[in-house]
Amino acid sequence: MSLTVASSAGFCFGVNRAVKMVHNLLDRGKKVYTLGPIIHNPQTLAELAARGVVIAETAEGVPPDATLVIRSHGVGRPVYGKIRSLGLECCDATCPFVAKIHAIVSRAAEEGKTVLIAGDAAHPEVCGIMGYCGKNHFVFKDADELKKLLAEHRLFKNEPVCVVAQTTFSVAEWENCLEIVKKVYTNAVIFDTICNATAMRQSEAEDLSRHCDAMIVIGGKQSSNTAKLFEVCKKNCVTYLVETVDELPLQALKKAGRIGITAGASTPASIIKEVLVTMSEINEGAAQDTKDPKENAAAQNNTKENTTEGNFAEMLEESLKSLNTDEKVHGVVVGVTPTEVLVDVGRKQAGYVPASELSSDPNVKPEDVVKVGDEMDLLIMRTNDQEGTIMLSKKRLDAAKGWEKIAAAADDQTVLDGVVSEVVKGGVIAVTEGVRVFIPASQATASRSDPLDALLKKQVKFRIIEVNRGRKRAVGSIRSVLKDEKKAQEEKFWETAEVNKVYTGVVKSLTSYGAFVDLGGIDGMIHISELSWTRIKHPSEVVNVGDTVTVYIKALDRERGRVSLGYKKPEDNPWVILKDQYPVGSVLDVKVVGLTSFGAFAQVIPGIDGLIHISQIADHRIDKPQDVLKIGDVVKVKITDIDFDRHRVSLSIRALLEEQAEESENSENN
Repeated sequence: MSLTVASSAGFCFGVNRAVKMVHNLLDRGKKVYTLGPIIHNPQTLAELAARGVVIAETAEGVPPDATLVIRSHGVGRPVYGKIRSLGLECCDATCPFVAKIHAIVSRAAEEGKTVLIAGDAAHPEVCGIMGYCGKNHFVFKDADELKKLLAEHRLFKNEPVCVVAQTTFSVAEWENCLEIVKKVYTNAVIFDTICNATAMRQSEAEDLSRHCDAMIVIGGKQSSNTAKLFEVCKKNCVTYLVETVDELPLQALKKAGRIGITAGASTPASIIKEVLVTMSEINEGAAQDTKDPKENAAAQNNTKENTTEGNFAEMLEESLKSLNTDEKVHGVVVGVTPTEVLVDVGRKQAGYVPASELSSDPNVKPEDVVKVGDEMDLLIMRTNDQEGTIMLSKKRLDAAKGWEKIAAAADDQTVLDGVVSEVVKGGVIAVTEGVRVFIPASQATASRSDPLDALLKKQVKFRIIEVNRGRKRAVGSIRSVLKDEKKAQEEKFWETAEVNKVYTGVVKSLTSYGAFVDLGGIDGMIHISELSWTRIKHPSEVVNVGDTVTVYIKALDRERGRVSLGYKKPEDNPWVILKDQYPVGSVLDVKVVGLTSFGAFAQVIPGIDGLIHISQIADHRIDKPQDVLKIGDVVKVKITDIDFDRHRVSLSIRALLEEQAEESENSENN
């Protein structure tokens, strides 16, 4: 026998979020009521009831001193109005994917559209959706019911229609329904609102069931998505729907060669684990009886982890021993998954650390933090004697230790090191010593215009500027440290700064009149006239923000804290180049760049234009330069004069023409 577990089995995001919300309220000492069952799983509901959670059918049944939790299925708009009118404290655990549907149908109703909902009209999620649709809405559970609906309401063909689906609706059935809708309603606006997790879960279950002799679907019998999984799987192989391990048809399963296991979105991991343990024990027995050595070895490999833990009866007996919450334990990592870390704490109970309780950084992956064999101190968060599990936390124990350092740092203004783990509304969260510290946007960067996103995942230094010891919350400031660092850099700069000293800096900003360069603690400015020997219209023609440049100090104003920088290199001065390489008498090709009534200007070298006087354009009298030249012409000229003081160069075409004529005449005479 081989066992394969679907990777998407177990709590979905929305359910996990809702259950955690309830537990968090209970941990804070709140009296909790839920508007209907928070989850379609009897075992989880029993656990919550044992902690004092009461299920209310309506908001009127909730006492004024209680906190009402709206479950992940969501509720209609009128229910929120009732809760407000009663003045009840409310926590909304509506799944974000469901809330998205509420927004879609609400907007459609405002636009006068008829809303068609694919789903179970009696399901609480669909009831909530209908509470946002107004009067014009209809629900259909499958393609056949959709056909009947369309036949009864033929007038809708010419009206605007919006189509959505319950998040747990069958993917296959949704595709069938869409074919019908698209044929009938050419103007229908369709939103595929089936949850991605639901689609993936159904797809995996269907694929797995095609390759198995039997499937086990674990979940509450009232759960819509669990029922969909059961329907998907039973089309391909024998399928059993069980709520707990006690409902497993063990004798029938022993005959199956390959068994697949999946679970609904409201099935706790502990029940899935119990089923796996029981199935592994059956597998172990089958492995001992097999005659084929290869099959025996494979079966032993499949149950290796389970056989090292003793038999299930012993584990169950040991699980009756209670562990106190908030007890510190030392454990060894025995397994790492994407969602949790399995830990041996020296007891028969299965210890596990959810990924959310491993580190204060919500983005961290368990496999990046720990590995099998690592030892660590942990805090017991919750024990479940019935399920034989212990939920542990590393981040809370780390935070408890780190908080002492945070409180001390607030008193003596010690600079702390941390990593920015999140960019949140109004600032960022930095983690240090396992403690999350909020840093407001006004204290996060040197300038308010600097983007907060650039800090994400970066190592930062900050001070604690505010502490709430009662709630164990702290506020930090990165700007405070940056300000001190900049002040120290400025003092160091002014101690050593002198005219003509060369620096390497980074262009920080550009204006129409120049570029500002960060020299390390202080900014200096390169005036636009100092950026290039040639005339430019804007500094961006030479440098850009972020460029590393080599500059030198032209002038210092210590009183006003201003630094003027030079960027042009003397050796690049075109007049120096002209003097060295193009003396009077040089002949060269030039390009005409301008025409006037008295002559033509031509570029001698980049940065220097020379004048060809009208009398020097030809070897005969001309009325105007345009009679001979046009802009863009390249002509050969002779440098006849250079005035370096006045930066003027005289050029002549005529001189060359006369020389050529003289040479020609001499040649003829000879």
